[in-house]
Amino acid sequence: MIARATLLLAAALSLSACNENTALGNDRAAQLQPAPTPAPVEPVEAALANVSPAIIKPETMSLADLEALGGRAGRCAMTLTEVAYPSFLFQTGAAGVIKLNGKLIPLPEVREGLYQAGGLTVSISLLDEEGNAGSQGMQMIVVPPGAEDELGYHGYVQCYEGVEV
Repeated sequence: MIARATLLLAAALSLSACNENTALGNDRAAQLQPAPTPAPVEPVEAALANVSPAIIKPETMSLADLEALGGRAGRCAMTLTEVAYPSFLFQTGAAGVIKLNGKLIPLPEVREGLYQAGGLTVSISLLDEEGNAGSQGMQMIVVPPGAEDELGYHGYVQCYEGVEV
């Protein structure tokens, strides 16, 4: 009985040192991966050149993308879920940025809630709904250059102050 308990204790102690990785997801390979690089910032014409409007869909920005854009401080973000990274980053009275085709595309604000450049249009508006975590609902309509249809998304708006990334 004592031998069995000693064997179990020895096995448990030998395995306890195996998990030293603290990376997200606890993935050992994560220790070997380089830091993510941000998507390039390009004008609409270059970012969507030779891309069919039918396959253009908004993408979620990564932390590296947000850092390349100067962070979220003083801006608002349209997110597709209450816990997601932004799909559209904007500041009222200034430019917005959307990620399409793996590129970050700045769009000047034409009027409140409407951002346009190079045939690409993004319009945002608040919805009269609230998420489970209390986030204000938001609608985003994307019309790619040359598209026959607009793409509509319901999500949430989050505004940031301070030095947050």
